[in-house]
Amino acid sequence: MAPPNRPPPRLLQVLDRTQVTPNMLRLTLGGPGLEGFPAGQAGGYVKLRLPTDGGKVVVRTYTIRAQTAETIDVDFALHAAEDGADGPATAWALGAQVGDPIELGGPGAAKLLPDGHDFYLLLGDMTALPAISVNLELLPADARGLAVIEILTDEDRQDLARPEGVEIRWLVNPHPGTGLVLPAEVAQLAWPNGNPYAWSASEFSSMQALRRILRDERGLGPDRLYISSYWKSGLTEEAHKVIKSEDALSL
Repeated sequence: MAPPNRPPPRLLQVLDRTQVTPNMLRLTLGGPGLEGFPAGQAGGYVKLRLPTDGGKVVVRTYTIRAQTAETIDVDFALHAAEDGADGPATAWALGAQVGDPIELGGPGAAKLLPDGHDFYLLLGDMTALPAISVNLELLPADARGLAVIEILTDEDRQDLARPEGVEIRWLVNPHPGTGLVLPAEVAQLAWPNGNPYAWSASEFSSMQALRRILRDERGLGPDRLYISSYWKSGLTEEAHKVIKSEDALSL
């Protein structure tokens, strides 16, 4: 049963599968259960209720990459855990066929870029790529900025719609969650003048390193910085939520 004031999960169906890049799979979801789903939710999130072999349902959080009146698109980054095993969401997505059912809750609000900044810095790994993509699409045509995105292989680059004044820099890291590749790149960036805004979402250890750079070294306060961890290498989403809460309390 859904908690008070929270709508019950919707039952949708898989309508299409698209292999966007070697390590990014897009599932298009829809069906009668989508009726009444609020419009304009691209960049927000849904909670997928995934069945496991033992019959237990686990919940995983994913960004809405795109939305039409009849469908929502959800992109899955296909990186396995350290032991080579796929998590429940990746395993489900890889096996999902057109017509398969899926329950989901939400939507939750998108973390969008605010207006009024003269430079936008967007940072993330492949789990953040759907949200970064939506944010880039919503920027005004005269926006200036830089997106630095960590991907597994060169073939995982995407042709992202964006203003002409926004550069995209791709960083290849075949072992996501290791090496702090993204923070190392950000640490050596030439810092923009004026009133920049930084948006960052990544693996937990990478987030902590980026936070030190952006908040402590560059002095970005909450009015100029959104930063979050979407996952932690070696942990389930449930365990990640625990350490994420502990980290927030320690600040």
